[in-house]
Amino acid sequence: MVRVGLTTERLTRAGAELADEVGFDQVTVSALARHFDVKVASLYAHVRNSRDLKARIALLALEELADRVAAALAGRAGKDALTAFAHAYRDYAREHPGRYAAAQLRLTPEEAAASAGGRHAQMTRAILRGYDLTEPDQTHAIRLLGSVFHGYISLEAGGSFDHSAPDPQESWSRVLDALDALLRNWPAPGGAPGPTPANDRLEP
Repeated sequence: MVRVGLTTERLTRAGAELADEVGFDQVTVSALARHFDVKVASLYAHVRNSRDLKARIALLALEELADRVAAALAGRAGKDALTAFAHAYRDYAREHPGRYAAAQLRLTPEEAAASAGGRHAQMTRAILRGYDLTEPDQTHAIRLLGSVFHGYISLEAGGSFDHSAPDPQESWSRVLDALDALLRNWPAPGGAPGPTPANDRLEP
């Protein structure tokens, strides 16, 4: 008999909260059953197994993060949009470390298609259009931004910057300045210099 009004959505949200408390890796159907003080078997009417539960938490996290980023980006462009985008990711990771870890879960093609991953990509491309990047450089830049943001967030969460100066917030601000400068001066393939703006060219 299913108890305490359990539903798939309630289990998913409880799993997300548990992930924030104890870590995403520790979230299992058994752990959730203990949380609700029910038998493990009673949860299988709502989730197939621990992998299914984790995938649902990942989808929830991606949706929440996409909503937060969309709100942060409203009415912004250029460096202002880039900064708002980065802050939204970092703030979410700080407030919801387990959910953020869940958002990195490798999804199946079917799960990915049903996720908010596409919204994240579209919002990133919208930012990059403000820097006048076209393909394939746009995709290269998306991968760069994802690598920098996730790398910094992960190192910071692991305490890598706790015992050195300057303050991590200062470094974060400088990293965003550097990314803005790079995106405005994106290099040509092979390291060749990009086109010189017309107003900067030397006249004969």
